Amino acid sequence: MKLKNAFTAGVLAFIAVATACTSKASASSETVMETDSIPAVYYIKNINPESLVKVYEALGRKAEGKNIGIKISTGESNKSNHLDTALIADLVHVLNGTFIECNTAYAGNRNTTEAHLKAAKEHGFTDLGGIDILDSEGDTILPVTGGKHLTKDIVGKHISNYDFIVVLSHFKGHQMGGFGGALKNISIGLASSAGKTYIHSAGKTEDVESIWRNTAEQADFIESMAEAAKAITDYAGDKILYINVANRLSVDCDCNGNPETPKMGDLGVFASLDPVALDRACVDMVMNSNDPGKEDLVERINSRLGTLILTHAEELGIGSQNYRLITIEE
Repeated sequence: MKLKNAFTAGVLAFIAVATACTSKASASSETVMETDSIPAVYYIKNINPESLVKVYEALGRKAEGKNIGIKISTGESNKSNHLDTALIADLVHVLNGTFIECNTAYAGNRNTTEAHLKAAKEHGFTDLGGIDILDSEGDTILPVTGGKHLTKDIVGKHISNYDFIVVLSHFKGHQMGGFGGALKNISIGLASSAGKTYIHSAGKTEDVESIWRNTAEQADFIESMAEAAKAITDYAGDKILYINVANRLSVDCDCNGNPETPKMGDLGVFASLDPVALDRACVDMVMNSNDPGKEDLVERINSRLGTLILTHAEELGIGSQNYRLITIEE
């Protein structure tokens, strides 16, 4: 295991605050002391390649090591709203990393390694940074501490090959989870096919063939995603960071090969060392937006109990729903 369980969520929050001097609104030392337990979320409204590099640099945590994994979603089809490789190319070059993914647990274009690699190539990921399907040679078990539903997380075996993980997520709606951001990307996203089944069933089965006969109650499923995310954050320690790109805000996930057309305008690029604070900030910006197109996305989040993942993740000690939004000069 190359990643180390070195830091708790509280330490992550402290490190996030220590980088706050890069913000547009420079705080006095007195103000910093008053907020030194509140994680920072960095934000740029303009969505372009330079913005992704800026929010990464603002975090003050450098992705270091021989092998850097960049967790993305490769997208189910050419119609999916996955991140454009032209948008993320500059950041990928700075990181000098490899894209990492796991196979899906449903029939489609990414449920086998062969099919997944084909989809990744078609969507430009293979040529940009190379891609490693983490469960192409099996899976491995990470413990879940304090879970109500899960005792373990079943992840792609190749995760042990990486010294650092950059979680690069497309924030959007999701047909089952309400929304998808950093927490979903490290829970369902890093789970192997069997692990995805285990999460969807809230620990009842790992048998991929029986996944849709064993789906859990909605609240149990959402909480199980949070518990799988807990296993990843414990495993990674301080060798992880999170960036959300809130664009092409369909109510459907990138795992949907024929998603609904986005009705809400793009929001921006967000980054944090705390995945709970990061996803909370994105949800809050949706909820507080004056964009009338937000209605469908808000309904999707609420109807699927989407914010329960934030509540349970906070209960598990992954991070905090309190945050400071720091806008970076453009």
